Amino acid sequence: MTVRLGKQLQSRIFEQMEDTYPNEGGGFLLGELKDDGAVIRDIVQVDNNFEEAEQYHRYAMTAQDWMRLEDEADDRGLMLVGYYHSHPDSPAIPSEYDREHALPNFLYIITSVKMGRATDMRVWKLRADRSVFDKEALDVLEID
Repeated sequence: MTVRLGKQLQSRIFEQMEDTYPNEGGGFLLGELKDDGAVIRDIVQVDNNFEEAEQYHRYAMTAQDWMRLEDEADDRGLMLVGYYHSHPDSPAIPSEYDREHALPNFLYIITSVKMGRATDMRVWKLRADRSVFDKEALDVLEID
């Protein structure tokens, strides 16, 4: 599977994740699923609703956020294809916490933010049996 993301959207994710540093930040990926992967058409940042003292290594959104964004995606002819979030001063690889709280078949873009600068972005998909994430190909396009 290949995930296609425009350079402008990648820049927006980097900027948002740098702005939330030293805490985790994140949001929803809106797009389309294709036979060979997914195309991310837009991103929507969502406030981190995890307990404030734990936001430096945890990110959570509410069920209301999910419902609101699902409706917004439908209205725009898109679908929720996954989430994006940051790992402050940690690699762009899923944590055990991420695995325990992730949904199979959703895409997860994780951005490593080191000392306030976004340095790496990777895409992951949780297997149906929830045992492990698989790294997916990321194609950053010059034109959105």
